[in-house]
Formats: sequence, C-alpha cells, structure tokens
Amino acid sequence: MPNLSNLVIKSHLSKLLLLIVQSSCSLFADQTPPPLNILFIAVDDLNDWISPLGGHPQTLTPNFQRLASQSVLFTNAHCPAPACGPSRAAILSGIAPHLSGLYENQQPLREVQPEVTLMPRHFSNHGYHAAGSGKILHYVIDPQSWDDYFPAKEKDNPFPFTLYPEKRPVSLPRGGPWQYLETDWGPLDATDEEFGGDYSVSQWVSQQLANPPANKPFFLACGLYRPHEPWFVPAKYFEPFPLNQVQLPPGYRPDDLDDLPPAGRALARNRYFPHIQWHGQWRAGVQGYLASIHFADAMLGNVLDALEKSPRRDNTIVVLWSDHGWHLGEKEHWQKFTGWRACSRVPLMIKVPKNNPGICDQPVSTLDLFKTLISLTGIPERDNLSGHDLTPLLKNPTAEWPHLALTQLRGPKDFALSGKQFRYIHYTNGDEELYDIAADPHEWTNLAPDPAHKETLSSFRSRAPKNAISHKRPQQSTKLKKTPQVALTTEGEPPPSLPGSGKVPFQIKNQSNRHLQLIWIDQQGNHKPVEKIAKASTRTIPTHVGHTWLIKTKSGTILGHLIIPKNGARLYIE
Repeated sequence: MPNLSNLVIKSHLSKLLLLIVQSSCSLFADQTPPPLNILFIAVDDLNDWISPLGGHPQTLTPNFQRLASQSVLFTNAHCPAPACGPSRAAILSGIAPHLSGLYENQQPLREVQPEVTLMPRHFSNHGYHAAGSGKILHYVIDPQSWDDYFPAKEKDNPFPFTLYPEKRPVSLPRGGPWQYLETDWGPLDATDEEFGGDYSVSQWVSQQLANPPANKPFFLACGLYRPHEPWFVPAKYFEPFPLNQVQLPPGYRPDDLDDLPPAGRALARNRYFPHIQWHGQWRAGVQGYLASIHFADAMLGNVLDALEKSPRRDNTIVVLWSDHGWHLGEKEHWQKFTGWRACSRVPLMIKVPKNNPGICDQPVSTLDLFKTLISLTGIPERDNLSGHDLTPLLKNPTAEWPHLALTQLRGPKDFALSGKQFRYIHYTNGDEELYDIAADPHEWTNLAPDPAHKETLSSFRSRAPKNAISHKRPQQSTKLKKTPQVALTTEGEPPPSLPGSGKVPFQIKNQSNRHLQLIWIDQQGNHKPVEKIAKASTRTIPTHVGHTWLIKTKSGTILGHLIIPKNGARLYIE
C-alpha cells in the first residue's frame, strides 16, 4: 500500500512545479524583444560597379557581396536627386526635392529647411542614441541632429584627416577654372592607417559597435567618402587593376547621343570627358574609380567584421545606400547630375534580423528609407514624410508594387521616373526620353519618338510629380545684419583654412560685369572651387570663422582672398 504522506508531498511538489513553470511562461510572454538597432551606411558617388549589381566585370567587392547575400538587395533602386546635397537632404529629411525646393548642391540644407527634424534626431527623440561619422549630409554634420559624432560635431566638418599628395594635380592637368580640383587620381605609398579618412571612420564606427550605449538602442551612421573624388587611395588597392588590362565602361557607346533630344545632348556633353580623353587618361580614371571602390569595400569589411563581434549583432538592421551614381564616359559624360540610369541607379541593401535575404527588382527610392526604418522599429512616424514603406518588399521581394521611383533633376519640371520595365526622362523644355531597361539596360535606344510607345509615354506623363515647387532660395540669415563689410587681400599667398569653429554667413555681392569663381582653401592648402557667382548677382553661403576664400574671374584672374572674421563677412565686388 503506497505511503500516504509521500503521495501528499509529491502532489504539493507537482503543484509547486506547475506554478513555477506557469509563472516563467507568463514572465517570458510579457517580455518584448529588445528594440532593433540601426547601422546606416552611406557610400559616396557609388554607381552599380559592385559585384552584386554587376556594373563592371573587374570590380573587386567581396564585402558588398557579403552584405548583399544577407540582405534584400534592391536591383532597381534610384536616388531622389543626382547630386550629393539634395539627395542626402531628401533621404535624411524624408522630404522629396520637388516638395522641399532643394534641388542643387548650392542650396544649404539649414537655410532652405531650417526647422526640419532629420532622421537621426527623430530616432534620438524616441529613445535611440544617434551617433555618426564621416559624410552623411553634404559637407556638414548638422550638430543638432546627433548625440555624438566623429570628428567632433561642434566643428561641423565631417571629414577626419585624409592623406593627399603634396603636389597636385597628379594625373589630370587642370583644363580651366571650370574643372573641379578633385578630378584627379593615383596610388599612394601609405597604409590604411596613414591614409586616414574612411579608415578612421570605419575604426570609430567599429568601436561604437563593440561598445554600444547601455540601455538604449542605437542609430549609428557610417559615411564612406570613397569612391568620391579624388581617387587617391593606398597603392595596394590599385594593384589588382593593371592599367593595360582595365576595361572601359560597358555602358559606353560612341553613337549614343544620336537619338537624344537637344536637352539630353546638352546635359550629356560636359567638358570633362573630352578633356580626359585628350590627355589619354580615360583608362587611368576608370582604374582610379575601381581602386577607390575596392578601398571602400575594405572599409565596409572593417565595419561588418565589427558588427559580427558586437553584442548587438542579432538585433541590428543594416542599411547600405549610395547618394547617386556616376558616369565614366557613358553618354559622353563624366561626373553626375544626370537623369540616366548610370547616375540615378544606386546600390541599396537592407538586412533585417530574422528576415530572409532576397533580390527585389521593383522600382524603389532611397527616399523610402525614413518611412521604412520607422516601420521596422515601431517608433512614431514624423509628419510630412515622402516616400513609401518598403517592408512589404522586405517580407516578399516579389510582392506587387504600384509605385515608380522619382529622381528629381535641377528643377520642378526636370525629372526621371523609373518603373520595372521602362524609364522616362522629362526636361524643363518638354523634351523627353523613354527606355526599355529590360531589353536595353544601358539606355542606348530612345523610344520616345516611336509611335508604338505612345501609351507608355502617356502613362509616365500622367505620373509626373505633383505640387512641385520652384527652387527655394536660402533664407537670409539675421546674422547678415551684424556681419562686417570686408575687402579682399591681394598680397601674399592665401593661407590654408583654420579648423572650423563657429558657422557664419558669407555674402558676396557681385556688382561687376564679370562672372566670378569662389574657391575655398582647405586645411591642407588645396584649392577647391565651390560656386560660380554670375555678374550682377548676390549669393550667401555658410562658412566658418578662420576659413580662407579666394575669388577669381571666369578667365582665371585672381582678385584676391580673405579670411572669414568672427561675425562672417559681406564682400562687394565692383
């Protein structure tokens, strides 16, 4: 006969164990998963010359491939604008250029949109630690948007020390004041650490991943400057691309402009490409771009390695994007600023924890990132966001997608629309282009004049951007009332700029009958053309106390230089 006392004890133990199990289950059921972190990686001036997109057969990008294999790779992603300033402003503000009025690099973000809450500040306002390094916005940090930054956000200069040759140019002689000084390239006898720049950025970001903020999710931005010009990187990144074996761009075709309308031909032909050809530097330029991409890939690898070792590796969203693409002779064009696919199409990959990787060929925009990250993290949405939430495509890359991707050029009626099969370009004067990218990925055949595509043209016309506004001119800063009138110094060489301290306005009133060129002297003494000032016009730009500016005429005559004083400067030129 069983022992009654033992049965009673076992019964009580069973009930106690059941209560413990139920309590534990209830406890875990009530727990929510930790908030998702965000690693936000921007790569400057990068077109589709990475292995996941296959834009150039010789590119070496194992780390771009590594991230793409873990992500949803968007193969039909496009930028909001084909220039650094408006593209980055749109992505970080979540407001399309045709709605903000910010279309060009010469429009400073905070003078066009002084009150807008940018992405990092929005996440910080909702419990995130917002930190960043390198170029995220266009040549500024915007200190108010970040909790922490490298270099120090108070200086509002996103670039750490970068090694450049002492004497410039190295490879491409200047063709005139029209040529951007940084259009130059070559290998450097230096290690990654000696080079600095993106290496320093990757190290700082890696440290943040290794030591994330306690009790807070992070929004961590990493801005890689290469392959932005100049294409100077350590020599080891040039070595895989022997000059005599470098292949020219696959998208180049010598008769490519024959079927373009006048506005397209005018935009295509700039002075850079014939100048580069004249000096026999086309192949060397391609080599410099490939080397710079290879270097950027290595810096990306540093960051991905750090993420894999990070305590937050399993609950971090990774987003990688470029601000726009780049022409290396396609359409007889060098640089950016166009609506063709070589310039509008950009790398975009999004890795979400526990989400299956995949490939999506639906037309999307990097403008969609603000809404998408809000959706993925569950924080409150900000008002007046443009773009579309990409989470349906992250769950199912082949899902139906009714949207087109808009790339706004230099004005409200100057734009490109990308669909799944066709792309459409509209110019201010009414000229049009239409391409079947499924059959013609390099856009060699303009179908707009073909009557067979009348309905396709009509469909794209009906989806032109609505409520587009004109260029929004920078608001005149109240500080201008306090800025002293200054004169140019004509004696001696202009000194390098001092490290930036306070931001102040610089107004140039050109009352002469000559067009002028405004040139910034950086901290290494390099001359960097910034802006042209038409005759009988006035421009106001933001600068820093201690920065040096040089003024030339369009013909190259030096009028003099000045160093920005404490309260900024007003300069009158007669």
